[in-house]
Amino acid sequence: MLRRSVLPVIRAVVGASVAAAAVLVLAGCVGDPAPDRTSPSPSATDTPAEVAFVPDGSADDNLPIFTQTAQGVWDSEQRGEGRAYIDALVGVGFDKAAMQVTNDQSTVGNAAESLQFSVRWGDSDCLIGQVGPSTGQLVTQVMPQLAEGRCLIGTTRAIDW
Repeated sequence: MLRRSVLPVIRAVVGASVAAAAVLVLAGCVGDPAPDRTSPSPSATDTPAEVAFVPDGSADDNLPIFTQTAQGVWDSEQRGEGRAYIDALVGVGFDKAAMQVTNDQSTVGNAAESLQFSVRWGDSDCLIGQVGPSTGQLVTQVMPQLAEGRCLIGTTRAIDW
């Protein structure tokens, strides 16, 4: 019978030990309250770095302007129109002849659930964008080119304007 009366005491001691250890661990996570004087803190006058088309740069160098340009279309009333993405990208310097875009509508005439557009960059990379209800937001990425210099899988529409 002595065992049963000892169990609650052991549980209390173990619980208190675990709680004390947790406090010590958490106390070690608290940083130095003195501010770090070596790195500047952001201020209201700081501006984000300007993005620009870099004709002699890499696909990675041009991903920021590709993304910013596509985001501008996504935020507009033309968000579901592939031509709007192509025209905007041409407007900042991308080569229309290196682009692909999927159809705006499904085969039964509904708005496409996903619209993809791309720019072939050099001999190995592609800047790819995807928008639509299936993503809910703009998604952009640099990916390797596919066979024959293509960037998008499946059927794309002619960019003939």
